[in-house]
Amino acid sequence: MSTKEEKTCSFCGRKQSEVKKMFSSENTNICNECVTTCSNILQKEVRYEQQEKLHQELPKPAKIVEFLDKYIIGQEDAKKVLAVALYNHYKRIENPIYNNVELEKSNIMLLGPTGSGKTLLAKSLAKIMNVPFAVADATALTEAGYVGEDVESILSRLLAAANYDIEAAQRGIIYIDEIDKIARKSESATMGRDVSGEGVQQGLLKILEGSEVYVPVKGSRKNSTTETVLFDTTHVLFVCGGAFVGLVPDKHTKRTNKVGFAKVQKSEMAADFKVDQRALVHYGIIPEFIGRIPVIAQLRELTKDQMVQILQEPDNALIKQFQALFEMDGITLEFEEKALEAIAQQAIDKGVGARGLRGIIEEAMLPLQYSCPSRENLESVTITEAVVADPTTEPIYTFKKEDESAEA
Repeated sequence: MSTKEEKTCSFCGRKQSEVKKMFSSENTNICNECVTTCSNILQKEVRYEQQEKLHQELPKPAKIVEFLDKYIIGQEDAKKVLAVALYNHYKRIENPIYNNVELEKSNIMLLGPTGSGKTLLAKSLAKIMNVPFAVADATALTEAGYVGEDVESILSRLLAAANYDIEAAQRGIIYIDEIDKIARKSESATMGRDVSGEGVQQGLLKILEGSEVYVPVKGSRKNSTTETVLFDTTHVLFVCGGAFVGLVPDKHTKRTNKVGFAKVQKSEMAADFKVDQRALVHYGIIPEFIGRIPVIAQLRELTKDQMVQILQEPDNALIKQFQALFEMDGITLEFEEKALEAIAQQAIDKGVGARGLRGIIEEAMLPLQYSCPSRENLESVTITEAVVADPTTEPIYTFKKEDESAEA
């Protein structure tokens, strides 16, 4: 009696006693193993459709630059270099071998002063391609066997950013910031072992070029009980960024033959100043490392006019953010042109670049953010140059008329 009543999978024919779980409807049964097989097939089809969609919608370099213009002011040369590198990289993913020609990966190096937009450029690249993106700090990395983060932890961050989807993570972008801080130190500069310099550069070589690495899913590789997964970095685009303070042109630029840690005068940062691989090797980056990053995009120091544009033109401009905060209280916030120029000039004088703009505005706006919400019938606030110079100075207030407030 029990044999006749035992359910059988309508797909594979297994009996209920042979599987872990049997799902049944009125006339049909399906076992857990068939459900798993169907799920895997559907996931493969979804990935294939996503790859086809990416291939069909792969933006041309001109479109990539147009997208970057919405977020980054200036740096036209760097945008073009990045756009071409990104376009070629994802064409290579779709066609690793084309007409019997194997296409190799071209990682990117971003050089520029602090606050010039290196990190923002890398984030914007990931946004336009809709791929996982992770940021790592090279200063936290140490050579294997020492206290600190292993180079494999960089891949763990990308895996987490992809929600632990290994297929998506292997097509992502990793931005390694402060890469200049792991430049090789001279023997006179350190008495001990340089565990965060050349050793880290050598450890990064294998993942930059493309190899299969066992990556800890969570935690550190130093923990022997940590679960690991095999991660192929062949199709991961690495973008390295650094300020390289003190790097000056070499004799091939016909400007000076000094390369290293000398002070760089503003006259040396002219438009024709171009960093090449030789200058980076003199700085302390090992040749093997430079050889795996063939694309160099150089960012220039932002001018005052560009700083003013950054304050008000991008979609998420700082001025727009503060205007939105005041608008929530029913107050219109305005900035005079001279006030914007004063903010930009302060950022230039402090040498903090665009990254320091928010701190300057926060300092000027703090007294107003404290007092304005409590002022009755306040309609608008206009920030003048004097307010930027001295936050205790009163801005220009405009109040609603009494009859208007009474009608309201």
